[in-house]
Amino acid sequence: QVRLVESGGGLVQAGGSLRLSCAASGRTFSRYAMGWFRQAPGKEREFIAGISWSGDNTYYTDSVKGRFTISRDNGKNTVYLQMNSLKPEDTAVYYCAADYLGSAVVLATGVESWGQGTQVTVSS
Repeated sequence: QVRLVESGGGLVQAGGSLRLSCAASGRTFSRYAMGWFRQAPGKEREFIAGISWSGDNTYYTDSVKGRFTISRDNGKNTVYLQMNSLKPEDTAVYYCAADYLGSAVVLATGVESWGQGTQVTVSS
């Protein structure tokens, strides 16, 4: 099983940017599709971005498309989420997730490992 540790969260003003990182260890990272999910207070966890094992395919939900970019460096066993033009509604705990041999559309039911989460707070 792969172990995931997120970093990079914090407090930012609306319109600002943050980059989240998720470092993996354990099983071969390059065999995992990776996804970013988020959970706002009182809401269910939602999938927002995913990337295939090779990095050739990505997927974004409409709420973040054009503002967020997911990428990966298999040499560093790390996946990133660059978040630009942040809005107060982006405030949530962000989780990375690993789906063994999965696709860029990462389903929560297929996730093998979750990170511990990192808080992102966007002030208006």
